[in-house]
Parts: sequence; structure tokens; C-alpha cells
Amino acid sequence: MKIEQIYTGCLAQGAYYIESNGEVAIVDPLRETQQYVDKAKKEHAKIKYIFETHFHADFVSGHVDLAKKTGATIIYGPGAKTNYDIHEAKDNEVFKLGDVRIKVLHTPGHTLESSTFLLFDEQGKEHAIFSGDTLFLGDVGRPDLAIKSDLTKEDLAGMLFDSLRTKIMPLPDDVIVYPAHGAGSACGKNLSKETVGILGEQKKTNYALRADMTREEFIDEVLNGILPPPQYFAKNAMMNKSGYDEFETVLKKGDTPLDPEIFEAIANQEGALVLDVRSEKEFVQAHIPNSISIGLHGSFAPWVGALITDLKQPILLVTPEGKEKETVTRLSRVGYDNTLGYLDGGIQAWINAGKDIEHIESISANAYVERIKHGADYTLDVRKDGEYQSEHLKGKHVQHFALDFINDNMSAIDKDKTYYVHCAGGYRSVIAASILKARGFDVIDIAGGFDALKKTNLPKTNYVCPSTLE
Repeated sequence: MKIEQIYTGCLAQGAYYIESNGEVAIVDPLRETQQYVDKAKKEHAKIKYIFETHFHADFVSGHVDLAKKTGATIIYGPGAKTNYDIHEAKDNEVFKLGDVRIKVLHTPGHTLESSTFLLFDEQGKEHAIFSGDTLFLGDVGRPDLAIKSDLTKEDLAGMLFDSLRTKIMPLPDDVIVYPAHGAGSACGKNLSKETVGILGEQKKTNYALRADMTREEFIDEVLNGILPPPQYFAKNAMMNKSGYDEFETVLKKGDTPLDPEIFEAIANQEGALVLDVRSEKEFVQAHIPNSISIGLHGSFAPWVGALITDLKQPILLVTPEGKEKETVTRLSRVGYDNTLGYLDGGIQAWINAGKDIEHIESISANAYVERIKHGADYTLDVRKDGEYQSEHLKGKHVQHFALDFINDNMSAIDKDKTYYVHCAGGYRSVIAASILKARGFDVIDIAGGFDALKKTNLPKTNYVCPSTLE
């Protein structure tokens, strides 16, 4: 028996390759599926099953493409309804894979069809669980993504409580836990940086598995502090239910070099968004007018999903050399399939063609201190609420809203003012500055963000008045 976790850091997502005696099962595959096909071929094995723990909301799974390529059966838990062929498993149904068996444990709560897959080894011993978003290391899945008119998040949290205590906690302590996500995922609030654990350790340390916890306490604790889900979650879940274009088709369309003239023409004619994925330092120095910065080196796909509200939005790319395919691939992982091409030769080709460029003024924290002395206008903090509440600059002209919700807060800022924008380290502030600049606001980036500002003598506070939190 062979088990391999294939972890993708930018999504904080774990897919799994399970092989026994020439047969393979893939759990929660990524959008680009050729890697699994190639791996199975190298091992002289055949992909037999594709297990989906639930309808994923934070990424587009590769299950549909992989089934077409291999003839493997897609398996979901009870209640899953799709627009393509699947095997809707019954609770406790068992699937034979070579010399091992995989048992379906229906564990609703994160979503209604959520299931955990229990792997029995060659000796028939309970070896591991592939827990999806039912159980993470340090946390459990958020129960607010499948709310319906007759079903509340409290109802789902109650279901999750039952699932954990009737299906997961009775398992032996030495069972290995293979979750779908680690730290950085928005599918939970307290995920560990570790990506593989032991169930017995989780019973001791995971707040949601406390033996003395009542149902009411569980519901309160699991719902406390959950931020609203990113807007793309529901759209990705729908793609996973209904199907999508083949990844290879999406990649071929997006991985198309365009000279500056054609690039500009498409931007004007198609209303395409120019997405610049270079580093924030490169972007502030020179960029195409009205382009948006989301650096490929950061949490790229989740930020695209949070900020670009239309999955069908035509997109043109400005990338570092050699990063074109990677960018198209990472966009497709969260459902942005309408990439029309990239600027051949990058920003230098644009400059060489005599096209207009813009820049964003970026100043150090010490330079910002000097500007404050001379009456600088407004400061905009785009860190998350928890970061802001922990500590922030003090002053009547300091405003705050999280970058995640910048599209909802445009009316809160004044186009007649200059805004000095900062986050924690600089990545998010340049994203925010690029969006604001494209919409006509006057912005200046504070390089190094709050990490640098903390080292100055500017007054700071961790007190947040109630009106600020409204």
C-alpha cells in the first residue's frame, strides 16, 4: 500500500494518491490532472476511483477531467447530486482497492454530502481517514457554506457535532488523519500548519473534539469568529456540481503570447481586466494604466477569488518571464477560465512599444512619519479585522477595512483625499492601491506595512471603539 499527499501551498490543499496492488484511488484531485495520470502510469497502475470528500468551495476539483481521461468512477457521499455521472455512495459502503478497502463514513456538517473515507490496510486494520473538511488538524470545517431556507448554520454545526462524535471520535487513536486543508485555508479558522496528524493527538488538542463538550458549546465555539466566506466559494461549489471546461482547453487559450498592439486592442474591445502578477515592488515602479496587482508569489488564487467577482471576466496577464502557464493554471484552480493571453515580453515590451505606463508612489515608514508631521491626509489600513484590533496606528484620520471587502467599502473613502495605504508587510497594500488607483483614487503605498510602522515612534493602540467595528 502506498499513500502520498500532494500538497498545494497556495491553496493550502491536500490531494491524495492511494495505491495497492496495481489499483489507484485519488482523493480530492487538483484541477490539473495529468500529474495523477503520469504517476499511475509510472507505477504501472490504473486509476480506479476518484473520491470527493464534498463539493469543494475554495477550489475547482479535477474529478470530472480525471474521470474522462481514465474511466475512473467518481464517488461522492450520500445526497450528492451532479450534472455528470457519479456513484453516490451509501453510508458505510465499502470499496475494494487492490488489497485494501475504503469505507465511506457520511459526516455531514461542513456540507450535507460531506464524507470521510476510512482506509483499512491489507490486514483489515483501520489505518487512516481522509477527512476532507470534516476534521482538520486543530479545527473543523466551517458549517456556514450550505445554508438553505430551511437549514441554518446552527443546524449544520449540530450535524457536524454528531458526525464527529458518532463517526470520527470512536475510531482508534492511532488512525492517521489526512485532511483536505492546512493553515491558510478559509475553510476553517484555526488550522494547523501541519498537514498530517494522528487522531489520538487531535482528541487531546483539537478544541472541537473535547470529550466533555456539549452540543450547545460546540455550536457556539465553532461558529464564533467565522468571517463571511469569500464571494467565489459558492461559484466554485457550483462548478464542482455542474462540471466545467477541460483544463487543457483553458490552458491553451490562456497561454497565448500577445504583442503590445494586440494586447491593448483586446483589452479595449473585450473589456478585459489586465492582471499583473509580478511582485509588488515591480508593480509600483511601472505598470499598465488601470491594471490590477495580485502577486503570484503570495496567496494568489484566494485573493483573485476574493476580489474579482465575475468568474467569466476576460483576463489579460502581465507575468514574470516563464510564469505564464503557472499563472493560467492557478487562475483555473479557482474557476477563472477566461484568460485570453499574456503580454509577450512583459512590461518591458510595453515600454519599448512606446505605450503609457504608470507608477504608484511607495515610501518608507520613516518617510511616512515625516509626511504626518506636515499634515498628510488619510491612512488606510487594509489588514484583516483581527490584525487591526490587535494593534493599529492611532489617529482620527486612520481608516480601516479589510482588503477582502474593498469592493464593498468604496463609498467609505474620499476621492478628494490622498490615502497612505498599508497592510502587514506590503503585499496586500499594493493590491489595494492598484484597485483604488484604477478607480481614480490618489494613493501612496507604505512599503513594509505595519511591520515597519511598528518600529517608528508613531502612537499606536489596541483599543477599538464600538463604532469602528460596526
